[in-house]
Amino acid sequence: MIKVDIIKGDITDVEAEVLVNAANNHLWMGAGVAGAMKRVGGFRIEMDAKKQGPIHNGKVVVTGAGRLKARYIIHAAVMGQDLIPSHNSVKNATTNSLLKAEELGAKTIAFPALGTGVGQLPVNECAQIMLQEVKAFSNIANRLEKVIFVLFRDSDFRVFLIETERQGL
Repeated sequence: MIKVDIIKGDITDVEAEVLVNAANNHLWMGAGVAGAMKRVGGFRIEMDAKKQGPIHNGKVVVTGAGRLKARYIIHAAVMGQDLIPSHNSVKNATTNSLLKAEELGAKTIAFPALGTGVGQLPVNECAQIMLQEVKAFSNIANRLEKVIFVLFRDSDFRVFLIETERQGL
């Protein structure tokens, strides 16, 4: 069973083998989590990501993590140029990130609340989707041991805590 941790903080400060970036399908790193990762980790991250795009919503690509405390960044496309995430794009981006982390041999992965910043997806909807996917994935995980959800705002942190308890994680 995968251990799930919910922490309040800045994902750019988290030590995990893999960090997930809430990306757009063109893999530009402008604002929100993406902008913070580029600012702390270095501009090379965005250059490497953009070379692999555009991608379909729900899909992922991998880059190095630059100066971040991780080995890799998984860029998970949750929205297109319209900046509107969907239930399916968040669901698929979560699952594909977990699968890619397994493929990379990672034991730890840290997620932000996908699509809730720039995309304005309601946090309760995001938490429900993402935690359901982690719960389902834990039945097939081989290497992955810990999933960390990193929430910047107090209110988002509380929503994820409640949903984690509700789902028995």
